[in-house]
Amino acid sequence: MWVYKKKLEYPVNIRKKDLKMARYLTAQYGGPDSELAACLRYLNQRYTMPDDKGKALLTDIGTEEIAHLEIIASMIYQLMQGATIDELKQAGMGGMFAQHDGALFPTDAMGVPFTTSYIEASGDYIADLESDMAAEQRARATYEHLMDLTDDNDVLGPLSFLRQREIVHYQRFKELRNYYLENDMNKTS
Repeated sequence: MWVYKKKLEYPVNIRKKDLKMARYLTAQYGGPDSELAACLRYLNQRYTMPDDKGKALLTDIGTEEIAHLEIIASMIYQLMQGATIDELKQAGMGGMFAQHDGALFPTDAMGVPFTTSYIEASGDYIADLESDMAAEQRARATYEHLMDLTDDNDVLGPLSFLRQREIVHYQRFKELRNYYLENDMNKTS
């Protein structure tokens, strides 16, 4: 179905440790509008799309979201590289260390664990596409907020790339929704 290239979609080369930013980035690792939530949402919704066009788009975007999850994970890991236990505690990450040491675990920026309730799938393809459009807008806004929290160009580059991909995904979902509305009079906008 797809080919995995052992290379990040956008390079991540963070040179400066920043535990607070690492914690903030978990919003896009395991939060409600995270890359994890998006990939699971779209890969589940694809089955109820009414045709191959919709199935293909949700598969394409869902698998790209996995690549974005990998970028976020790489960023968090690099931002935490070499952190001491005291530094982790000072950054509010002592609980994470206690449970996971230096491993990543899907939570939001407040430490709330990922839950499957973030995965929306109604079976109504118009409702799902409109939900997907809203999720992409929320993710875009989150990336903008994250960008406001740093001045590190090593962090800003990947965040800017990811923000732009949210805009593209929104546009693609909107195009598909409009196509279905134009060609299916049984659904309403």
